[in-house]
Amino acid sequence: MTPEAAVGLVVVAIAVLAVVALLAWRSRRKQGSAPARRTEAAARDAARVADRVVDRVAERAPTAAAGPSLRDRLGKARAALAGSLASALDRPSISEEAWTSVTEALIRADVGLTTSSEIVSAARARVEAGGDGQVDAMAALRAELRDRLGRVDRSLARRDDGAHPSVWLFVGVNGTGKTTTIGKLAKREADGGTDVVLAAGDTFRAAAADQLAMWAERSSAHIVRGAAGADPASVVFDAVESAAARGAELVLADTAGRFHTEQNLMAELQKVRRVAEKGSGVVTETLLVLDATTGQNGLAQARQFIEAVDVTGVVLTKLDGSAKGGIVVSVQTELGVPVKLVGVGEAIADLVPFDAAEFTDALFA
Repeated sequence: MTPEAAVGLVVVAIAVLAVVALLAWRSRRKQGSAPARRTEAAARDAARVADRVVDRVAERAPTAAAGPSLRDRLGKARAALAGSLASALDRPSISEEAWTSVTEALIRADVGLTTSSEIVSAARARVEAGGDGQVDAMAALRAELRDRLGRVDRSLARRDDGAHPSVWLFVGVNGTGKTTTIGKLAKREADGGTDVVLAAGDTFRAAAADQLAMWAERSSAHIVRGAAGADPASVVFDAVESAAARGAELVLADTAGRFHTEQNLMAELQKVRRVAEKGSGVVTETLLVLDATTGQNGLAQARQFIEAVDVTGVVLTKLDGSAKGGIVVSVQTELGVPVKLVGVGEAIADLVPFDAAEFTDALFA
């Protein structure tokens, strides 16, 4: 049942209860008569109907609000990783061969060779200090992953000088979901009371600006866009100045998707980053949007963007699909950049803050 349907049932219940009250009042005005007795019987029937409606609302409304858990959304990644680890450790005593199999399982899960080796070494030390079975080994791996992922600040930064606006710049290659991510985040921020301005800095794809305009309408945000092929930096600059004039707190700036190997386009992205701070705004976040299904190739992309524009955080999209999950660990451990948001579905609410403990528990649950 949708929230709208639940509200409809509540309205029906209220209406029925109002009729019950009216009939009961009329019944009291006509005590002792047969019509009155019939009215009272009708009132009791109506009350029972109202009770059933209220019960249905009480039973179904929580179901409407609850969505799939992160554990369910990460079903494919969990099956791949946890299944491989369980197979490797399925023996009474954990041998050298078993730990080698664990390392290979982590590598297949996109954790990366160096990071996988480090995790296994640390987990072995934990096990040798207090256990020697499968349960102990799995617990040690789980604890090591959680510790490695839980050491950073994942909040989205804003200006601390009391001035406006803050600018969040979104970068990445084509097809990772940058524009959709911006739209979902704009809706979330607007719903939370933030005055948002969107900058349609991807001037090479008319569809990108049109898509962002639809998101702006959904979130009641102002959008600044330029002509097709216009200088992306100028569009972002205009958006920042427009936000300052409006007193808006936040600018979410889209940029054209570009391959990390195209140096001229990366140089243009550096220009966008510089120009965004030439006026009234300050770039407090540069968020790299990565497709989680690209695995280690996504790590190569990230390295180039980090060198070009000082990436402050990563948004991992499509984590609910065929992604193996280990890319989360690789990004943070090998690049030192925190994953701040993850996309686990198509709905607006499916762009969520990354929680290291919840993620680790979901993979091993």
